[in-house]
Amino acid sequence: METQNIWDNFNEELYFFILKRVKDKDITNDIFQNTFFKIHKNLSSLEKEEKARAWVFQIARNEISNHFNKESVYVDELHSPQESPLEKYEHICCFDQFIDDLPEIYHQVIELIYIKGLKQKEVAEALDISLENVKARVSRAKEILKKKFNECCQYELDEQGRLRGEANCSQCSPNNKLGNESGK
Repeated sequence: METQNIWDNFNEELYFFILKRVKDKDITNDIFQNTFFKIHKNLSSLEKEEKARAWVFQIARNEISNHFNKESVYVDELHSPQESPLEKYEHICCFDQFIDDLPEIYHQVIELIYIKGLKQKEVAEALDISLENVKARVSRAKEILKKKFNECCQYELDEQGRLRGEANCSQCSPNNKLGNESGK
């Protein structure tokens, strides 16, 4: 398959696919151009012509993601006084304790990513482990945390995957902790 064939078959659909997601014609044109540049450059890696559509649209999705990642870095630098990732969870009952109670291999990645704000790739390099291993540890840590929140505080996940529940459950209130610690 040649770049011209891909252009003939997908250019309009691809352009509107990108435009629908970024909602800006100038940015769409840039992403569209980058997408076709990468298509042309990597065309030899397309093994089966029947997979061309999926391959083309995956390249476009990656370019859209790259655009938003670059934009978010710029916006973060623009707004210097940032809220740390941990601050948005401070109101959640037991959050610190649950993080501290994680097994060390999970605690490390959660702390580096969500508390110190490192990217997963940076964590992999810092800990001298694979990126896949970092992702697996993050996933496992999240599962442990979800289970603890659900068991202790009756938190549940909503449709978007966010925690919902009471911020100060009776099991974790300071009075109850004191009572449990003193053997009452």
